Amino acid sequence: MTYTIKKIIRATALPLIAAFALASCTSQPEQKECTTYKEAKLPVEVTSDWSSVSPGVQASIGSIDERYIQHEIPKIAKTTHWEGAAWKGERVSAQIILWSKDSVPCVRMKLSNFKGEDGATINSENVQIRFVRYVLTDEFAGGCGYRKPEDYPVSLSADVLDNVGCMDIDAETARPVWITIDVPSDAAAGKYSANLDLFANGKKRETFTFNLNIVDKTLPHYTEWAFHLDLWQNPYAVARAEGVEPWSYEHWEALKPTMQMLASAGQKVITATLNKRPWNGQTEDPFDTMIEWNKKADGTWEYDYTVFDNWVNFMMDLGITKQINCYSMVPWGNILFYFDEATNQEVKVAAAPGTKEYEELWKPFLTDFTKHLKEKGWENKTLIAMDERSPAEMKAMLSLLKEAAPTLGVALADNHKSYKLYPDQLIDLCVAHGATVEQDDRAYRAENNYVTTWYVSCAHDFPNVFTFSPPAEGAFIGWYTMAGNFDGFLRWAYNSYTKESPVDTRFRTWPAGDTHLVYPNSRSSIRFERLMEGIQDAEKIRIVRETLQQDTSDEGKQKLVEFNDLLETFNILKRPENLEEMLAKGKAFLNNPELFK
Repeated sequence: MTYTIKKIIRATALPLIAAFALASCTSQPEQKECTTYKEAKLPVEVTSDWSSVSPGVQASIGSIDERYIQHEIPKIAKTTHWEGAAWKGERVSAQIILWSKDSVPCVRMKLSNFKGEDGATINSENVQIRFVRYVLTDEFAGGCGYRKPEDYPVSLSADVLDNVGCMDIDAETARPVWITIDVPSDAAAGKYSANLDLFANGKKRETFTFNLNIVDKTLPHYTEWAFHLDLWQNPYAVARAEGVEPWSYEHWEALKPTMQMLASAGQKVITATLNKRPWNGQTEDPFDTMIEWNKKADGTWEYDYTVFDNWVNFMMDLGITKQINCYSMVPWGNILFYFDEATNQEVKVAAAPGTKEYEELWKPFLTDFTKHLKEKGWENKTLIAMDERSPAEMKAMLSLLKEAAPTLGVALADNHKSYKLYPDQLIDLCVAHGATVEQDDRAYRAENNYVTTWYVSCAHDFPNVFTFSPPAEGAFIGWYTMAGNFDGFLRWAYNSYTKESPVDTRFRTWPAGDTHLVYPNSRSSIRFERLMEGIQDAEKIRIVRETLQQDTSDEGKQKLVEFNDLLETFNILKRPENLEEMLAKGKAFLNNPELFK
C-alpha cells in the first residue's frame, strides 16, 4: 500500500525531487562507503506514535505482499524466523522491515551459508540483500489519458531494489529490505537453515533465522521455460538514464546487466525497430531506427543493418533467442523517415497502408530485409510486429507483406478482436486482458505452434504492475496465464524510464509505473520480482499438470481434479479480496512433496 497526502500539499513534492548523492558508512570497517541517491521527500501526516518505539533499530520478518509505509510504524507482530519452500533452480523472496524513532547510521546485513540437515550447503553468494527504496507514485483514476501531476494525489511507494551494501535510516521512518534466494539446480532436496545478522553503526543488533525446504523437483533453466514472456525493451532509455552515447562501448556495458535481468525472467522476444518512432515518440526516450534507410541519388535504396545486427546478437548472447519482433510496418501516425542523398537531409513522409507511397517505401525494404535475414539465419524467428492497429490498416499491410515478403510472419497486440480476419498470418497474437480467444481458434493456433498471449496496459486496473499496485498482482499474472490457457504474457514497457526515475515514476499520460518495470543502473523492483515469481509458478504448474496427467492411478486422477479446480479459481477478471491467500494456497499445492509420490 502507499501513503497518500492531502491535495493541498501535493504540488510541494515536485521541487523536492533530489539529485544523486553519497551516503557514507565509514564507521563500519567491513563497509567503506555505499553510493546511493536521495529519495523524494513528501510532507506527510504521521499517525504513528514514534515515542512508543524502543531506542535503536527495530526489525522483523515482513510480508512480500506488503508495501510498507515509510513514515509509519509497521503494523506487524515482530518475528525473527522465516519459513519458505522452493524447487531446485527456483528463486524465492522474503522481506524484512526495519524501523527506528532515531536516525541510525550504516545499517547492513550479512547472511551465512545455508546448511542442510545432512551437511549439504547452499553458498550465501546465491542470495541478494537489497534495500527497498521509495518512489513517487499516483493512482489509477481513469487509467489512460493525459494527466497533470497536481490533479492526482501523490504518495510514496516502496518499489526500487537498490544495489547498495548499507543504508542510513532516518528518524521516524521504516526501511524494507528485500531478500532473494536463488536455489541452485543441483542442490540436494531437504531442509536448510541460515542466519542473517543485522548490523547498525558497526554493532550486531539482531539475528534472523531463515529456514528453507527444498522440494525434490527441478525448475528448468530460464532459457528452457515454455512461458512466452514479451516485455518490450528500450535501449535508448538506458543510454539517456546512464549518460552514455547510444551504441557506444559504454552503452553496451550499461545494457548488459539490465537485459540480463530480463533474460533471467524467461524473456523470449527481442524488441527491434525498423524505422524511427514506431510509437510516435510517446515515451520519454523515443525509439530510433535500428536500420538506416538511405535513398541514393539514382533513386535506389541502401540499408545499413549494423545496429540491428549488433542488438540482436547481443540479446541472443544473453539467452533471448526465440523471436525477433520488428516494429513497425504500421507505426503510430503512419510516419516514416529516411535519408535522401540527393538533398542531403532526412525526409519525413506520411505513408498510410494501402497507398502508393506506402508500397514504394516498403517493397524494396522488405525484399532487402528478407535477404539479410536469410543470410543471418534469422528469417524463421523474425516477425513484423504491430501494436493495436486498426483492422483496415492491418488488412492493407498484410496484403503487401504477403506479396513482398511471404515468409515473414506477423505479431499483433490486438485490441480490436480482429484476429479471426487473418488466422494464419498472426504467428504471435496477444489479446487485451478480458478478451477471449474462442476455443476452436485457440486449438487451431496450438496445432500450428502459433503463440497466443495476453496483455495489460494503462487501461487495466487489475491485474497490473503499477507502482501503487498490490505486489501480489505481479505473481497472479502467471497463474491467470495458465488458468486462461494462454502461452504467456506481454507488457509494453520493460524499461522506458520516466525523466526522474528512479525517484519519480509518474508519467504525463498514464498511471505511475506504466512505463517501466525496472530502474536505471540495473535496479530491479518489487513488481518485477513478483512478476518473475508468477512466471516460475506458471512453469511449475505446467510441470505438475503434465506429471499428474501421466499418473493413471485413482489417487493421481484425484490429484489432477483437485489441481484443475484450484487453477480454475484464478481464471477471473476482477480482483478478489483474498488474492494473497489464493496465491499462498496455490504455492502450497505446488510445493507439497506428497504431490509427487
